[in-house]
Amino acid sequence: MLRTILNIQSSQLVSLPRRACSLKEQRGFSIGTSKSLPTPPSIAVLEGPADWAEARKWASQFKVESIPKTLVELTFSRSSGPGGQNVNKVNTKATVRCSADAYWIPLWARSVLTKFIRFVQPQYVSSTKSLLITSTIYRSQSQNIDDCLSKLHALVLSAASSSIKNETPEETKKRVEGHQKAQKERNRKEKAQRSAVKQYRSGKAKGGWD
Repeated sequence: MLRTILNIQSSQLVSLPRRACSLKEQRGFSIGTSKSLPTPPSIAVLEGPADWAEARKWASQFKVESIPKTLVELTFSRSSGPGGQNVNKVNTKATVRCSADAYWIPLWARSVLTKFIRFVQPQYVSSTKSLLITSTIYRSQSQNIDDCLSKLHALVLSAASSSIKNETPEETKKRVEGHQKAQKERNRKEKAQRSAVKQYRSGKAKGGWD
């Protein structure tokens, strides 16, 4: 009898860490190795070609990356709407929250995020200065997490890219300059021709031409 009780208690102790881990995941704590994103240049306002070049370099690096779960806060709740009994029993709705002052969000993009984001949907929480993204598209919790992270990635990239001006290629500049010079030369010749016609008509009217 005593051996049976000890075996039951031992099995309960072994299962405790797994149960605690599950609670952590449901409360939004990320578990796993932290992955970093490219650090943007410390530029508050993009003001010229040098700033645009640095910002463009960061954007090209950030574009191919994905936001890891370790850099955001995850929470889950029961979804509503179509989907059968699954949405009413399982916490499939995913919510991602991250600070608008996170190191991986460019300084020049933060003001953009807090302004135009309000006209799309309530994704910026001014009281906590954080970005809030939710997803209920899928019946799977993991798929909704990926959807939230994808939306957040697109949002930050769009806000950061809106201030980056594309520099005109050197070949295009030379071609435009060539067209401008050719146009000026045509204008000069046309002006000289009109002036010659006026002089000819003026001289003929006075009888100075045979």
